[in-house]
Amino acid sequence: MFVSLAECVMVLLPTAAHSQDTDLAKQLSNPIASLISVPFQFNFDDNIGLDDGGYRIVMNVQPVIPIALSDDLNLISRTILPITYQEDVVSAVTIPASMQGGQFIPAQTFGPSGAQFGLGDTVQSLFLSPANPGPSGIIYGAGPVFLLPTATETLLGGDKWGAGPTAVALKQTGPWTYGVLANHIWSFAGADDRRDVSATFLQPFLSYTTSDAWTFALNTESTYDWVSEEWSVPVNFQISKLVTIGEQPISLQAGVRYWADSPPGGPEGFGARLGVTFLFPKG
Repeated sequence: MFVSLAECVMVLLPTAAHSQDTDLAKQLSNPIASLISVPFQFNFDDNIGLDDGGYRIVMNVQPVIPIALSDDLNLISRTILPITYQEDVVSAVTIPASMQGGQFIPAQTFGPSGAQFGLGDTVQSLFLSPANPGPSGIIYGAGPVFLLPTATETLLGGDKWGAGPTAVALKQTGPWTYGVLANHIWSFAGADDRRDVSATFLQPFLSYTTSDAWTFALNTESTYDWVSEEWSVPVNFQISKLVTIGEQPISLQAGVRYWADSPPGGPEGFGARLGVTFLFPKG
């Protein structure tokens, strides 16, 4: 009898572990899940600049920290801190020869912009979200978003303070997760000689999680710049797998992106994405 019971426990343990992994993987598809996570997301984009000679590598550190305000309400903090290395993202510019004040000024060439490495501007979002799904199983949250001028180089940020509203709504049905996250940021302070910020971010997303914790995800991370009246539309496809190393659950991600639209001098063609997310479930 004892042997039979032990055998049953050994059989059930992997099943329980698989179920927990699948649940954690599905929670990662929810931007406002009550789960502490620390993603490190690496993005590579190419063909930047008017002559397509530049490229950019960005590591986004994106901690997500939920705080229970009551039994019915959570506050979810989502931070995006970019660490960027880029080369020649601004092409060489030639100013033609001219006459100024009766003097001949020869043609001058400036650039390309060379290499920069450092922090970019931080985006901080705070979502108030019910602890339980609403009618029809809809999960939702809303709150403020802030733009913080943390860039360490001129070409890595806008040197502006900004704020605005953000919201997310999604539904999880079986293995499927689908929804949309959006925000709008206006600048309200900062360097007078830098361009104002008025930008809308739209992120519709769709993902499918298998019983063995593989997730296949498709989204866009579109931004409309109301100042320049231009779109940036990267379309991302990503595959992730939740694994456990020791007692630490980790999600590993890899994907490709295609720039369906970008402003002049922006990225073009295909890019790549790699990521690792450390999860800290309760209990």
